[in-house]
Amino acid sequence: MKIVPASILDLNALRKLEKESFGKDAWPLLDLLAVLTFGEVIRLKAVEDDQMVGFVAGDPHPRDGWGWIATIAVDQRFRRRGIGRALLHACEEKLGVIKSRLTVRISNQGAISMYEKDGYKMTDIWNAYYNDGEDGMVMEKVLEN
Repeated sequence: MKIVPASILDLNALRKLEKESFGKDAWPLLDLLAVLTFGEVIRLKAVEDDQMVGFVAGDPHPRDGWGWIATIAVDQRFRRRGIGRALLHACEEKLGVIKSRLTVRISNQGAISMYEKDGYKMTDIWNAYYNDGEDGMVMEKVLEN
């Protein structure tokens, strides 16, 4: 598995990965186009056997001293292999800020556990953040930049 920059050529693979990973919360086409083309966005993909098996996007806010992990997903067939953590670390390194933030469903204990083991701490709950009304947990990590 290798982590490389993603581009607009990855649009179809990213659409599939988003739908598989997030269902009704998958980003619409315009958001996917934006994340793959906006200049300041960090976009990385995990590739195995010439196919995208994971994706992460980060939105740096250097003036504020933090960056936002906008999305992170791993193909269900490739989960529990450290790909998500590798993508997260690669994105954090490229953010170039002091703190990293993200949002996760409060029911997603697997992801929350991974983030906590990686140094993220809960900072807030956003009520009814997701399309189905589930709350989102905002987590933050101080990066060692």
